[in-house]
Amino acid sequence: MPVRGENKKYYVLKERAVPEVLLKVVEAKKLLDSGKAATVQEAADHTGISRSSFYKYKDDIFPFHEETRGKTVTFLIQMDDEPGLLSGVLQSVARFHGNILTIHQSIPISGIATLTISVEIPPACGDSEAMMEEIEKQSGVHSLNILGREK
Repeated sequence: MPVRGENKKYYVLKERAVPEVLLKVVEAKKLLDSGKAATVQEAADHTGISRSSFYKYKDDIFPFHEETRGKTVTFLIQMDDEPGLLSGVLQSVARFHGNILTIHQSIPISGIATLTISVEIPPACGDSEAMMEEIEKQSGVHSLNILGREK
């Protein structure tokens, strides 16, 4: 889990600029998702990386498709249980013309709530990266992770 106040930035790189270990982590994740590898150890062995490398980077690397707009992105957000904070997150989505498809907030534990939200990014005007940055900057938001993307 990211440290509170950690400054996260997102970059889009050409494949040739990405270190080989990160590309292998992506490949291992694909093997696991497709069922071609049953365990992390199998996927790591197949791609030539260690299990520790897989676990170290698995939440930090994923294929990014240029056509993110017009897609559904599902976010997992850890945030304080404070009045108005959820409203602020939803306002950020609205400012970037995101269409909320599903939303689920867990019962807060120790003052921290988990929000899962699926947002359709419009083809013409959505900017998911800027939206994510705005949400992350909100006071009370601890972390924002992408759970998945789909058409």
